[in-house]
Amino acid sequence: MPKTPPYPEQFRREAIRLLRRGGPHDPELARDLGVSPQSLRNWFKQSDVDEGGREGLTSDERDELRRLRRELRVVTEEREILEKAAALFARESGTR
Repeated sequence: MPKTPPYPEQFRREAIRLLRRGGPHDPELARDLGVSPQSLRNWFKQSDVDEGGREGLTSDERDELRRLRRELRVVTEEREILEKAAALFARESGTR
């Protein structure tokens, strides 16, 4: 199950809007909002990517990649279990 972000999306968007509007510098705005300056910078950078202003994976692409990796992990585990079961059945049928 995905981890819930500690700050709602609307809060993040408003923080980015304040930063773009020419509000206080990162550390000052971050302190006023009660977040770390690094979090604020990360949100800002990701917003640029999502809007096409910067290279990188968009938030939707990151979510899809995370989902696909999780799905691959499950399918890989299932395949390994089936391979072990097939080997067990082959061994049992060969001894009869």
